[in-house]
Amino acid sequence: METSTSNSLKKTPLHTIHTTLNAKMMGFAGYDMPIQYTGINEEHSTVREKVGMFDVSHMGEFIVKGENALAFLQYVTTNDVSSLSIGKAQYSCLPNGKGGIVDDLLVYKLAENTYMLVVNASNIEKDWNWLQSNNTFGVDMEDISSKTALLAVQGPLAIQTLQKLTSTNLTDIPYYHFSRGTLAGISNALLSATGYTGAGGMELYVENQHAETIWKAIMEAGEEFGIQAIGLGARDTLRLEMGYCLYGNDIDDTTNPIESGLGWITKFSKDFIDKEYLLEQKTNGTAKKLVAFQALDRNIPRHGYALLNEAKEKIGKVTSGTISPSLKYGIGVGYVTSTEAVLGNTIYVQIRDKQCAVKIVKLPFWKV
Repeated sequence: METSTSNSLKKTPLHTIHTTLNAKMMGFAGYDMPIQYTGINEEHSTVREKVGMFDVSHMGEFIVKGENALAFLQYVTTNDVSSLSIGKAQYSCLPNGKGGIVDDLLVYKLAENTYMLVVNASNIEKDWNWLQSNNTFGVDMEDISSKTALLAVQGPLAIQTLQKLTSTNLTDIPYYHFSRGTLAGISNALLSATGYTGAGGMELYVENQHAETIWKAIMEAGEEFGIQAIGLGARDTLRLEMGYCLYGNDIDDTTNPIESGLGWITKFSKDFIDKEYLLEQKTNGTAKKLVAFQALDRNIPRHGYALLNEAKEKIGKVTSGTISPSLKYGIGVGYVTSTEAVLGNTIYVQIRDKQCAVKIVKLPFWKV
C-alpha cells in the first residue's frame, strides 16, 4: 500500500464519512482509502459474525455494448461469457498475450449485447488501454468508474439489513446473480449477490451522488444487528481466509491462470487470447503452483518471504500471508515448484534467521 495521503490522492464520494468516523486513511491504488476504523480483528469478526459495510468505490466499471460485445468479451476473457443470461455475473480474468494476467474481474450481463466489467482500482487505466487495443470488434466502451459508487455489505446479517430498505426480495437473488431495484428510496440501484469475504451479502452499485444517502440508510438499518464500517485491512484478511486471489500479490502479468488455481475460469470451449499456451499448461502441467499453507507454530508468513523444501532449498515465495483473525494461526499462499505442491506436505517459511514449518492445505482456510 502507498503511505502518502497527500492531496494528489483521489477521494471516493464517501471520503467525508470515513474521516468523520476517524478512520485510519492510507493511499491505495491512487485513492485515499480507509484501512481500519476500530481495528482489523474487530472489523473482521463483525463481518464473519454479523454485518459490515465497505466502501470499495475505488473499483473500476466499464460498460461494453454492441452487437459484437459477446464475441469481443469471449476473445479477451478466459471464462465463457456465452453462459451468462441477463441478471447473471461471472468471475474471469484478462490474459495478456504473454501467458500472464492483465487483471481479474467480474463480468455482468446487464441486457442483450450490454455488459459491465468490474476491474481492480489499480488497473483501471491499464485494463482500459488493453481492452481498447483489442477492440477490433467495433464494440462501444464507456468508462463509468468515476461516477459509480460501490458499497459491499457483507456478513450473515447483511440480507436482513438490506431487506429493510428495498421491496426487491433479496433472498430470491442467487449467488453471482443481480437485480435492479430501489434501495433506500434510490431507484436503479444494482443489487449484486457477490462479495470478496466468503461471509455472504451483497455489493451495491449506485451513482456517486447517492452514495452518502445509501451509506447512512444502511448503517441505520443495520444498527440493531451491530453493523460496522469495515476497512481494507479486514477486507484483506477476510479474502485470504477464503483463498481469494489479490491482484498484484497472488496473480499478475507474470502468473498464468492454470498455475494460480484459476483453471476453473479458463474455458477451452472457445477461442481467446493465450488459449493455446494455457491449454498446453493444463495438459502438460506447470512448473510452479499456487498453494495454501498454515503455520505449524506461532510464526506469521508475510508477503515476499522465501519458501523452502525439506533440504532448506528455496522453492518459491509467499505472495499473501497473515495471522487469521478467525483461526488464530498463521496462514498464507504462495508459489512453489510443482513437485513440492502436494497436500499435506511440510515446507518452510524463511522468517529472518529461522525456517518455520508450514503445512500445505486445501482452500478455503475458513470453512463455514
